[in-house]
Amino acid sequence: MSGSKDNDVIEIDDSAWVHESAMLFGHISIGPDSSVWPYVVMRSEMFHIEIGARTNIQDFVMIHVGGASATIIGDDCSITHHATIHGCTIGDKCLIGINATIMDGAKIGDNCIVAGHSIVTEGSEFPDNSIIAGSPAKLVKSRDNGAANLFNAGFYAQNAKNYAQGQHRLTDDNMKALGILPKDD
Repeated sequence: MSGSKDNDVIEIDDSAWVHESAMLFGHISIGPDSSVWPYVVMRSEMFHIEIGARTNIQDFVMIHVGGASATIIGDDCSITHHATIHGCTIGDKCLIGINATIMDGAKIGDNCIVAGHSIVTEGSEFPDNSIIAGSPAKLVKSRDNGAANLFNAGFYAQNAKNYAQGQHRLTDDNMKALGILPKDD
C-alpha cells in the first residue's frame, strides 16, 4: 500500500485487509472487516474518504473526494470492479455495479443497487431500496435489496480474511458458512 507521506492520515482498522498494490493518499478511514482489493486508488486532497464496516472496494476502483464534498461509503457495501466514486454519499448495504460512476454530491440511500455502467450525475438523490440504472442514471424500480447486498458483502469479508492468510480460494467450510454449499447434518 502506498501513500505514507507525512501529511496523510490513513486509518485502517486492524481487522480490515488492504492489498499491497492499493494506492491510498490523504485522509482516509477504513472500517472493521472491510477490504480494499488490487489496484484500487483512493485520493483525498481535501475533505476525507470514509469506508464503513464490512465494505469491499474491488479491483481497479477509483475513489476521490469532490470539489465541495467528502466521499462516504456505508457499512456492508460492495463497490465492484472499475467503479468511480467521486465526492458522494452511499448508504449501507449497497451494491455499486461494474464500471458505474457516482459523481459529486450524489446521495444513494440504504439497500440500493446501481447497475453496471450507470452514471449517477452530480447532486442526484435516490431513496432507500432503489434500483438505479442508465446514463444518466434513473430510478427504475424500488425493492429492498439489503439481504442480497449483505450476502455479497459477507462473501467478500470472508474472501478477504482468506487472502490475509495467503489463501486465495474459499474452503468448503467457508462456502457452507456462507450458505453456498449445504451444511452437513
